[in-house]
Amino acid sequence: MAKRTVVTMPGDGIGKAVLPEAIRVLDAVGFDAEYVHADIGWEFWCKEGNPLPQRTLDLLEKHGISLFGAITSKPKSEAAKELSPELNDKGFVYYSPIVGLRQHFLLDICQRPCKTFKGNPLNFIRHGAGDTIEEPEVDVVIFRQNTEGLYGGVEWTNPPDKVYEGLMTHPKFVKNFGWCPREELAISTRIFTKKYSLRICEQAFEYAKEFGYKKVTLCEKPNVIRETSGMMLAICRELAKNYPDITFNYTNIDAQMMWLTKDPENYGVIIAGNMFGDIVSDGFAGLTGGLGFVCSANIGQKVAIFEPTHGSAPKYADYEVSIVSPIAMILSACMMLDHIGETEKAAKIRAAVAQVVEEGKVRTYDMLKMRGTPDVISKGAASTQQMTDAIIAAL
Repeated sequence: MAKRTVVTMPGDGIGKAVLPEAIRVLDAVGFDAEYVHADIGWEFWCKEGNPLPQRTLDLLEKHGISLFGAITSKPKSEAAKELSPELNDKGFVYYSPIVGLRQHFLLDICQRPCKTFKGNPLNFIRHGAGDTIEEPEVDVVIFRQNTEGLYGGVEWTNPPDKVYEGLMTHPKFVKNFGWCPREELAISTRIFTKKYSLRICEQAFEYAKEFGYKKVTLCEKPNVIRETSGMMLAICRELAKNYPDITFNYTNIDAQMMWLTKDPENYGVIIAGNMFGDIVSDGFAGLTGGLGFVCSANIGQKVAIFEPTHGSAPKYADYEVSIVSPIAMILSACMMLDHIGETEKAAKIRAAVAQVVEEGKVRTYDMLKMRGTPDVISKGAASTQQMTDAIIAAL
C-alpha cells in the first residue's frame, strides 16, 4: 500500500506543541505516513496579509487529509494593528483561516465527539438521591453544520444601497430599525440552505444508526428563528420517518444548555447549525474534562481536516516546558485514522488514552486542578511530552 501523505498545519500557540505529539503517537501505533508542513495562522497574517496562503490550499487540494493544531484569531481592528507596516492601507482584511478552510473546501460536516473517560477527575458529577454523588456517563456526538449560518461571513457595516433597500422591504426591519442611520448599522446574516441542512441531518441519522445511538436531537431555536431553524426542524422530522429505531426530538439552545447539566447521559447524537453547534459542543466538552479532551473533524467531499476544539492558548505557548494536554490533538488523529479506514489503530490509541486516564499516575495540570503556571511541573503535573510518553507506553 502506498504511503499516506498527511498535511500538517500546527498553526499558532500551543498548536505547535500538541501536533508533534500526535504524530509521535501515530508513529508508535504503526501508522506509516509522510507528513508535509503547511503554513497557516497569525504569523502569515502579520507578514503577508494572509493567514491562509494559497500554497497551503494547494497542498490540501493535492493530498486531501490534514491534521491541524490551533489558530489565534483577533477582532478586525486588533488584527489591523499587527499587520506589517508595509502592508497597511493595501486592502488586507483579516478573516479566520479555519473558517476560510471550511468554506473554501466546503467542509460542511463538523463532528465533535464528547465522551467521558473513566477515572478523569474533570468529569461532571452531580448530587443524587440521599446525598449520593453520581457521575453520569456522557457519550454525545455533535453534528455541526460548518459552512453556513452566522459564520457564513455575509455581513456589512453601513450596508450598500442594494442591501439596505432590500432590508427596507421587510416590515419588521422598517418598524424596528428604520430609525437607525445606515452608517450606524452592523448586519450579520444567518443563512441556511436546504441542500446542506439536509446533508448534515442525513449524516447525523446515519451515524446514529451505524454506531447504535438511540436518540437524535436537533438543538436550534425554531420558536423564534422560524425560517432557518424551522427549515432544519422540518428536514429532521421527515428524515426521522426512515429511522424507526431512533427517537427524534428537538430542543432550544438556551434550554439545552440547562438540561445538559441535569441529564447529559440522555443525549446521543445532536444536530445544530454553526453557532449553536459551537455553543452546545463546548457545553458538553465541559462535562467530559474540558477542551483538552475534545476532538473534531471537518469533512467535505474531497478534503478532511482534523483538529482539537481548543484554541491556541498563547499564554502557554512560550513556556520553557509545555504543560498543556495533548489528548485532544491525539484523539483528533484517531478521528483521522477512522476516516481513512485505519479503525484498528484508532481503537488502540483510544484504549491507551483511556488506560492512562483511568490509572491516574500521569496527569497534566488541568487534571490536577492546578492553575496553568510554569511551575506546575515541579508540583507533580506531567508535561505535554510526558503525557504522550505515557500513552505510547500504554500502546
